Amino acid sequence: MNDKDNKIQELIDKESIRELVNLYCRAADRHDHVLMRSLYHEDATDDHGSFFKGKAMDFIDMLPDIQKNMGILHHNVTTHNIKMVDENNADGETYIIAFHQVVSEPENFDVLIGGRYFDQYQKRDGIWKFSSRAVDADWVYVSDPSKVNLDHPMIKGAHIGVPGNKDPLFKILKSAVWGQD
Repeated sequence: MNDKDNKIQELIDKESIRELVNLYCRAADRHDHVLMRSLYHEDATDDHGSFFKGKAMDFIDMLPDIQKNMGILHHNVTTHNIKMVDENNADGETYIIAFHQVVSEPENFDVLIGGRYFDQYQKRDGIWKFSSRAVDADWVYVSDPSKVNLDHPMIKGAHIGVPGNKDPLFKILKSAVWGQD
């Protein structure tokens, strides 16, 4: 390939990686474990600090228990730096802002986290997936009790996001398929 073709392929690869990272957020927020599993290579690792460190597939197996107390999950990707190592490997530093509403007794509480994912991506059989993912927290803001008010008149009549396949995404966008993208 010439330099122009190499640059075009690099742009295609980086866009595939960006889509991978964005789909991770969707899978986490919608509790779509089938989609989440499809984003990692079978031998990939995941480091979520005290929650989990080990094989990514084992982490995904634990997600239903981890997420059962999450009334709201909302991951937002901000800055995303991707460094191509070679044609089949890349590293990434992804800044995120993630909101969690934790369902708890006697009252729910909110956790807003600013952090980063440190990723290693690998292209196998032409498909980019995570081979390693680690998360850090750069800052955290806790509101106890929760300040979320989904009954406020300002949002009356709005679609409200929910975990699972009842999310408005799957009703409004027919191209969005639960557990299969």
